[in-house]
Amino acid sequence: MAEGNKVALHGSWSLYTKRVELALKTKGIPFEFVEEDLKNKSPLLLKYNPVYKKVPVLVHNGKPIVESLIILEYIDETWKTGPGLLPEDPYKRARVRFWASFVHQQVFESLSLACRSDGEVQEKAIKELLEKLKTFEEGMKEFFPDGIASIERSKTLGLLDIVLCSVFGPHKVQEALLGIKIIDPEKTPLIFSWVTALTELPLVKELTPPHEKLLAILQLFRNNALKSGAAA
Repeated sequence: MAEGNKVALHGSWSLYTKRVELALKTKGIPFEFVEEDLKNKSPLLLKYNPVYKKVPVLVHNGKPIVESLIILEYIDETWKTGPGLLPEDPYKRARVRFWASFVHQQVFESLSLACRSDGEVQEKAIKELLEKLKTFEEGMKEFFPDGIASIERSKTLGLLDIVLCSVFGPHKVQEALLGIKIIDPEKTPLIFSWVTALTELPLVKELTPPHEKLLAILQLFRNNALKSGAAA
């Protein structure tokens, strides 16, 4: 790595970190990965992200950038070599940003709540999740005007691809955990076909943990959340 262009990614196993890894590797940017123990946060992490004290943090030539969506845009604006993560057209860029934010905030919020709750709270979260997915499906018709036929298995990933893949790439694991169908080929055919195409990409496969390992991680997350809720 060139002395004047040092890139380090402080992260852990998380969808937020994985999406930054996907972006860096899509653009062909060499980087050092710094594994962070979130139960024992390093002085560097606290220095680089004193506000939220979370990963991922991208450190470029000593300067930290935080929050995964902001990091993705920074990567695209800073490194012009390699495929662009956002369209050149300002309106199209704005639309991609809007839907990426919708998936990042609205959709993932409901998914996360469903995974860490039970009973009526979980039922409500699942209902909201499926409603938001329908909204997203409808919105994606502007990106795929010819429907499923227009979804091609590209060799590169854009910003919205990366965000969608980081949230729903492991949808089979999420479905096994919750015991429901989340990405339904009948109810959300565009999203189903899109996610299926993304998960077949070599780079995505490379960064995806084995099914059983990921299921164990999510089960542990769920059990800890339920215990914390019971103790509260």
